[in-house]
Amino acid sequence: MKFSIIGTGNIAWFLGTRLVTARHKCIGVYGRDAAKAKTFAEALLCEKYGTIDEIEDGKADACFMAVSDAAIPSVASQISLSQTVLVHTAGAVTIDSISNSAADCAVVWPVYSILKNNLPAHRNIPCAWETSSDKAKRIVLTMMHAITDELFEAKYEQRRWLHLAAVMSNNFITHLMAICEKVCTDNDLPFSTLLPIIEQTFDRIKQSSPQLLQTGPAVRNDTSTIQSQIALLEQHPGWQNIYKAMTESIQKS
Repeated sequence: MKFSIIGTGNIAWFLGTRLVTARHKCIGVYGRDAAKAKTFAEALLCEKYGTIDEIEDGKADACFMAVSDAAIPSVASQISLSQTVLVHTAGAVTIDSISNSAADCAVVWPVYSILKNNLPAHRNIPCAWETSSDKAKRIVLTMMHAITDELFEAKYEQRRWLHLAAVMSNNFITHLMAICEKVCTDNDLPFSTLLPIIEQTFDRIKQSSPQLLQTGPAVRNDTSTIQSQIALLEQHPGWQNIYKAMTESIQKS
């Protein structure tokens, strides 16, 4: 199948390179930065690149809008498609946000952290989808099977909750790890010392509910340790608030 793509960021590179590898053909790359669009187009073996107003209806089976969540409404307002399926890639944005821009619409959202300089090579990438028509469903699922074996339908209300869970399980945890790294660095300790227990934590939750695996002073109601550690964070009130909030949440659950 043929596709075009709007955007030159992480998700755009992931979708574009995967689709081309699976022998789908890119016929156009569009974005605000002509130099970036050209570089991306060359990587996708595509000769055409340009601005959004140069998109031609019917030339591609699907046009992927791989732009930031906030940019979707403004980008969609510049598009009018009656033959090409318009697809946005945001987990927490409704399909209705592009419904006035195309006769057939879809959402595909990889539930995965994507970085352009470290694109995943495997197919174990859960991907949520929603479509407005049978045509959109047929085209989008055919193309997405080139990327992943884990496709599942999820309406907006489901996706927005899943997006929240993804933020907490990925972005929040990464932030906590950054705090831990700083704590180690400030006290002349190697952060690598924590890697085994971090790996153990994620290995365990593959086998059992996280709720059943909780350990530590909060679960034991070890008030002495909790107060001592809160005192240690006196010079870092932000971290201290996180510690207090997490401890209280664990105890209440």
